[in-house]
Amino acid sequence: MRMARRDCLAMGGGLAAALLTGLSTSARAAVRPVKPVVLGHRGCSALRPEHTLGSYAKAIADGADFIEPDLVVTKDGVLVARHENNIAETTDVSTRKEFAARSTTKIVDGVSQYGWFTEDFTLDELRSLRAKERMTGEGLRVESHSYDGMFRILTLAEIADFLAAESAARGRVVGLIPEIKHSTYFAGIGLPMEDRFVRELTASKYLATAPVIIQSFEIANLKALRGTLGDRPNVQFMQLIDDDAQRPADVVKAGGTLTYGQMTSADGLAAIAAYADWVAPWTRQLIPLGPDGKLGEPKAMIADAHRSGLLVGCYTFRPENQYIAADYRNDAGPNARNPEGSVAEIRRYLAEGLDGFFTDDPALGRRAVDQVS
Repeated sequence: MRMARRDCLAMGGGLAAALLTGLSTSARAAVRPVKPVVLGHRGCSALRPEHTLGSYAKAIADGADFIEPDLVVTKDGVLVARHENNIAETTDVSTRKEFAARSTTKIVDGVSQYGWFTEDFTLDELRSLRAKERMTGEGLRVESHSYDGMFRILTLAEIADFLAAESAARGRVVGLIPEIKHSTYFAGIGLPMEDRFVRELTASKYLATAPVIIQSFEIANLKALRGTLGDRPNVQFMQLIDDDAQRPADVVKAGGTLTYGQMTSADGLAAIAAYADWVAPWTRQLIPLGPDGKLGEPKAMIADAHRSGLLVGCYTFRPENQYIAADYRNDAGPNARNPEGSVAEIRRYLAEGLDGFFTDDPALGRRAVDQVS
């Protein structure tokens, strides 16, 4: 007999309180977490190069409830963790003479990009590269830059095995919150992602019971994956939200007019609740900044989403002054870390009723949650 979602999650210790009870495909009723969920954005990307073992290990050590791999595809059809399929900024590929001829310009989700792209490399070729910190600037993410060149690109299967090992070693369940990146684009070049993802999920004994939240900025892939995986008690779905005037890539491809702004209206949120458990806009869509750079009046999105039966997450809290609302900055300069300011800003958002949030620095996210609990 299948366990109810609450029973399955109860096995996860502290994570049990952070997730919700069963949601059927015909009736959705999200139960809000006792504590907001700390989502390690690309791991602990403030202190380690993103999507590496170092980043994921640091996030788990610092108290993340979930770690996030953004998933893209290799030439030979393997799912790997990179924020984008363009790896120019996050690896040493531009320094590798043997791959100089692979640089090119492509249009991905309507945006022209120059660089090197995962779909033009086999997994073995990608394994020869080394990851580096993406953000540059004097004094910006110095600790993360100190790890440049130490880590290689990971497959989804390797991340699942790593999570299983970390869970066993630490005696607590750590969830996975993968983002399916550029689904329509990859399908258009003959590398559809969803069946590959389902196979990897099914192959992992750990991910058969550990909490998994599947996220995407697109709609059709979430609906398709819901149809395939929606009866698994440990799996949930998160609709990501971009700028109000933008449209999901699959909507654009189909010639549709639906915008993210329409999706976050009261009616739009009710429609999302038919296939997803979470909605996650970026922070300033929940509490906009005023002309002075300080937080303004909160929007109604959190309350509207809760009324529709959705949990609410958001992205992304970063610990440097330039990414923090002016209310909470200090005078150390735009690139300086400001842990106290970041914690205070997160707490301001938590006061509005967030159920979870992405942070580049999970230790600060954990502090913020624990201070208001």
